[in-house]
Amino acid sequence: MLWRLLFVALFAVLGIPAHAATPPLPAASRGELLYSTHCIACHTTQVHWRDKKRARDWASLQAEVNNWQKLSGLGWNEDDVVAVARYLNARCYHYPAPE
Repeated sequence: MLWRLLFVALFAVLGIPAHAATPPLPAASRGELLYSTHCIACHTTQVHWRDKKRARDWASLQAEVNNWQKLSGLGWNEDDVVAVARYLNARCYHYPAPE
């Protein structure tokens, strides 16, 4: 706590805002935002790691995202589906995906 106060005082003396010492968080991707807004209520990370998961490769992962968005009535376009599939793939699955 004392070190933090010393840093804040030092930054104040030098005219540097205290928040400048911490790097900004990376911006969330569109896929992450869509997933966290519409999917996370029902899907925890365990659903993606279970043995009986339906997504077995990139194509089936994308198909599952598309199926669930349709069942939920979200009306996502193809770019939204791909964005969420890419987010899930980077976070959980790590399947080879097209560029």
